[in-house]
Amino acid sequence: MSSIGTFTPAPGRAPMRAIIGRQIRMELLLTARRGEAVVLAMGVPLLVMLGAGLFDVTKLPTDDRLGYVVPGVLALTVMSTAFTGQAITTGYERSYGVLKRLGASPLTRPGLLLAKVAAILVQVVVQVLVLSAVAVAVGWRPELSDLLPAAGVTVLAAAGYTGLALLLASILKPETTTGAATLIYVVMLSVGGIMFEAPDLGTAGWFLLPLAAHAHALRETLMNGASVPFTIWLSLALWAVVWLTAAARNFRWE
Repeated sequence: MSSIGTFTPAPGRAPMRAIIGRQIRMELLLTARRGEAVVLAMGVPLLVMLGAGLFDVTKLPTDDRLGYVVPGVLALTVMSTAFTGQAITTGYERSYGVLKRLGASPLTRPGLLLAKVAAILVQVVVQVLVLSAVAVAVGWRPELSDLLPAAGVTVLAAAGYTGLALLLASILKPETTTGAATLIYVVMLSVGGIMFEAPDLGTAGWFLLPLAAHAHALRETLMNGASVPFTIWLSLALWAVVWLTAAARNFRWE
């Protein structure tokens, strides 16, 4: 005869790292299912890179078109994914009640914000690798000695964009969030120096135009092999700290 054991229930919440890990996985899975969003996030930067990098369609301050355009396009990709896509997605998640359901789960508000930032960083890494591979295939030859600073400013830029996206999605209606995010994206693209030389706004410009600051930093490292200016480090760090803090304080489940 087999004996029947005694089982003692041990209710409790899973470790926070496991909860956040599951949420990161879910964020990535949902992104992969939105095929049109992935195509848009990759398609627009790819068209800009090939069009402006291979053809003399705009005036650039250098003869190395790919060397100038590719870093700008990589910065544009980060903004497209971390800011525009995240703002629109989160806004509609609130509208459809997704965030309200998550609010009733063991996932805390900081946990959700951390999961979204981490998922964005994973997406950015994949997109940057794909675009870089295409750029190398068509003739781009970056300086590889300063990849670490380039990665550092990219992480700061992605964090700042994600914070601003989550803040907008928290305080605006979904339709308004979409309009505001698209408008900011277009303005940044127009004056960010992606397809042509950016206007010289001095040091203040790096704090007002993070896309221009990020693109310039990538050009300094990947094109010229130089160090990133301290003002750019400071501007992108301020964007990350200010907007993530504001998002954490103002984020609402519904």
